[in-house]
Amino acid sequence: MSGSGSLDIFEREGFESFISSLPAVAIVHQWGGASVGKIGGKIFALYSIWNETDEWRIAFKCSDMSFQMLSELEGIYPAKYLARAKWVDVAPGSELSGDDVRAYITEAHRLVAAKLTQKLKGELGLSAEAFNPKKKKLNA
Repeated sequence: MSGSGSLDIFEREGFESFISSLPAVAIVHQWGGASVGKIGGKIFALYSIWNETDEWRIAFKCSDMSFQMLSELEGIYPAKYLARAKWVDVAPGSELSGDDVRAYITEAHRLVAAKLTQKLKGELGLSAEAFNPKKKKLNA
């Protein structure tokens, strides 16, 4: 388990501890106190209260397939303001475990990093192999 696996990902301290364990992440507090995870100035995950239930939730970017699949699970919704960009909003007690949420946040980080310019990836110290969608490594 990377980062702070022992802390609850659905608490601000656990969320921030985990995302800060990912490469080249900046955490910004904005939009009414939301914790916003950014890489290269681009958002990949956030911990916020942008919902009608006044419940703190985690939202993250996901692939088209994951967006469709996750949106069908209990406690997971298309993210307010961000759904058209394939973001989901995950409530505590959803069908995803904390480890699942960490894995999806890690993938969100990779998806967003992959779209950064090569120059910015280099400045951030991100490896081309891990963050270049055109150079996939195949396992033999």
